Amino acid sequence: MQFDAAGLIPVVVQHARSGEVLMLGYMNEEALQQTLVSGMVTFWSRSRQTLWRKGETSGNVLRLIDIRQDCDGDALLVLAEPAGPTCHTGRVSCFHRTLEGDLTEQRVPSSNILTDLADVIAQRASMPREGSYTTKLLTGGVDRIGKKIGEEAAEVIIAAKNGAPAEIAWEVADLLYHLLVLLQNQGMALEDVWAELRRRYGG
Repeated sequence: MQFDAAGLIPVVVQHARSGEVLMLGYMNEEALQQTLVSGMVTFWSRSRQTLWRKGETSGNVLRLIDIRQDCDGDALLVLAEPAGPTCHTGRVSCFHRTLEGDLTEQRVPSSNILTDLADVIAQRASMPREGSYTTKLLTGGVDRIGKKIGEEAAEVIIAAKNGAPAEIAWEVADLLYHLLVLLQNQGMALEDVWAELRRRYGG
């Protein structure tokens, strides 16, 4: 790896499951070693001239999953699991402004909603909430969940035969949600499906 004249290398942090880019920071060799040893992403603060572990005061740590270097060896990609909002503003990602400086609620990639939804379903499984539809489905088990998946799949087909894009989007969203509940019921994660798709298509 190639550190710059100040002994630093830029680090892009990406959510290991959703693919969302969370922040940009810098590491020196010591920060990199601490990250590898502790499993918690640690940076070098250029303003304070000291090491700092992300989330050391807020609790919103970044748990290390993997590190990769780019083709020139002068930048790092850190894949991490965030324990909360990454940005000091309380936003999920530091990249929440347009080029003009306006705030935007549109996160990138859009598919990260699946990861967010899967996380909510997992929370309902570990901490059931009275009156929650998700809790009712999980309590009902595979038979109840499977019945709903069958119903939603049929409604997707009907929407497609009607040639109604908005209706199709609505019904596919319902189907995806119920599939995520099934994965939770079976003790599986979205990543298991992604791995199977990669196996099939060599991506």
